[in-house]
Amino acid sequence: MTFASPTTSSVLERSQETQSYPEARVIVLDDDINTFEHVVSCLRKIIPGMSEEKAWELANKVDRDGSAEVWRGPLEQAELYHQQLSSEGLTMAPLERC
Repeated sequence: MTFASPTTSSVLERSQETQSYPEARVIVLDDDINTFEHVVSCLRKIIPGMSEEKAWELANKVDRDGSAEVWRGPLEQAELYHQQLSSEGLTMAPLERC
């Protein structure tokens, strides 16, 4: 009885492909309901590290341009900030994945 031995062996190699965590943009839209003060207050309360000066810049950009990106980062955090700003009454664009 003879046994055939394989002449070649195959080794599965792990792929080193890394995928980045999905990111998204949080965008506030202009409306005729919210005051500058309310927008600034919401941004400072909800977006970590938001200074008063930056919040005012963003509120003015929303008024001037019709919208402003107020935060960009990991999708999960973006969803949270989007929901919180929306629940404060701000008019929000749908989350944009980047």
